[in-house]
Amino acid sequence: MAPATGNAVLGNWTSRAYHRDWLLNQANGLFDFFQHNSVNPKGGFYDLDDEGGPLDAEGQVRGIHIAARAVHCFSIGALLGRPGAADVVDHGMDYIWNHHRDRKNGGYFWSLNNDGPVDSNKQGYGHAFVLLAASSAKTIGHPLADGMLADITEILNTKFWEAKHGAIAEEFTADWQPLDGGTYRGQNSNMHLTEALMAAFEATGDREYLTKAESIADLVIRRAAGSVDWRVAEHFDAEWKLDKNYYHPNEMFRPAGTTPGHWLEWARLILQLWVLGGKRIEWMPDAAKALFAQSMALGWDNDKGGFFYTLDWDDKPAKRNKLWWPACEGAAAAHFLNEHLPSDFHEESYRKIWNVIERAFIDHKNGGWHEELTEDLVPSHSLFPGKGDIYHALQACLIPLFPATGSLTKGIAEAGGKL
Repeated sequence: MAPATGNAVLGNWTSRAYHRDWLLNQANGLFDFFQHNSVNPKGGFYDLDDEGGPLDAEGQVRGIHIAARAVHCFSIGALLGRPGAADVVDHGMDYIWNHHRDRKNGGYFWSLNNDGPVDSNKQGYGHAFVLLAASSAKTIGHPLADGMLADITEILNTKFWEAKHGAIAEEFTADWQPLDGGTYRGQNSNMHLTEALMAAFEATGDREYLTKAESIADLVIRRAAGSVDWRVAEHFDAEWKLDKNYYHPNEMFRPAGTTPGHWLEWARLILQLWVLGGKRIEWMPDAAKALFAQSMALGWDNDKGGFFYTLDWDDKPAKRNKLWWPACEGAAAAHFLNEHLPSDFHEESYRKIWNVIERAFIDHKNGGWHEELTEDLVPSHSLFPGKGDIYHALQACLIPLFPATGSLTKGIAEAGGKL
């Protein structure tokens, strides 16, 4: 008879001192790897190779989301009391404010190199992360935070927000002309904006941020995902009608089909939004449960472990490689669900996901986490050339250590940094 491994035997991992210490050690390893390797002395941050060296020391193209995520994560480090973390925040905030910011037309360029803008388009995805960076930097009293928060809020409100839909448009040229005929709308940038809007609400108390987050969630999750049996649709036309046939060559940010990792991410964000809003929106808990259940039923590889990157609309694996960020989001979502809607399924899923992370994604030799694995869980680089940033993995390690009532910055600040 096989040994019992249910909750009665293993209990809730996040309540166990050893598991909590293990998570903190993994977070410290990530901080060590990126704090001492990723800071580019010419501004911004390097993408790193497997061993922690710069992928392109001289010509590194720096996306704004990488700098913004670094600001967010090292603000978390500063709140925890990590030496040197605030210096990384300074470095990132300076680069965003003095280099990514378009002083002529407003907004923030998508990517730069040492000579200036490489892609001068204004992306909703990047601007969402600027809002997150400014909000997180405000929690540690950074001197640029208030100005950046006011600036990015105005840009989001006046350039991206579409009141008739209750969400943001996707992208514009440097001088705010629409791209692609203005037809594309996407959930990915709106999902990350939801995260950032919640952080901005927590940092400022301005309920308008929360109202916008609830509007996006209603559109993308209650109406759109709810209409296709809780699969999060990625791509839409200008009127937010689902486009199942959408194709874009950038499979990192706009893959075809559906992406189970985003179902997981939304499961956590919906519960966080539900709590921040006073638990008054009744559809949110059931939606979070359904999103997570579908991701485990359709996206998890029961034979080899890990989440398939994408599925087609017949629920068959399309891109069968396994990426680190869905596993990170799955662990965080399982924790949130088990805190608010406890069940053996949520706890067992949490343990299952962490077992695969430990076995396959954590790079025990070189540090950091492998960002991409083959279907057989072997490190590969078909989409991600190295180790780009700390964001997903760090949050997966730290979210279970603090109350599931808001963002990490809120939880750590309210706890006084105490685990």
